[in-house]
Amino acid sequence: MSLMEWNEKLSVGVPSIDAQHKKLVAMLNELYDAMQAKHSQEALGKVLDGLISYTASHFKYEEELFAKTGYNDASEHKKEHDDLTKQVLAVKKKYQEGASTTLSIEVLNFLRKWLINHIQGSNKKYGPHLKAKKIM
Repeated sequence: MSLMEWNEKLSVGVPSIDAQHKKLVAMLNELYDAMQAKHSQEALGKVLDGLISYTASHFKYEEELFAKTGYNDASEHKKEHDDLTKQVLAVKKKYQEGASTTLSIEVLNFLRKWLINHIQGSNKKYGPHLKAKKIM
């Protein structure tokens, strides 16, 4: 059973970005499954590495689209990206220091809140702008 299922509430209406967000949902579900199977410590490092890689490439992609299309709230949105990146790197550091049992719950809650607040909040704002610029 998954922790989260992809649904239209998570869609920003831009297929290329929705596909990247689906990857994040899949990563969250992978961590949840590992926790349910009591293998979270083993899976956490892989998920964190994937999350760090994902955030870097996904945020770069969004920010390039903002620059290309003249998105007015680009600097505010980039600040959210920068803040998330710092949080993810702090989580990775805690993991490396051996805080893996409580860290699994922390990461799970963190990712879930991020999906709800960031995707359904600030990401929804840029959807109409990018669609108007014919970004798919």
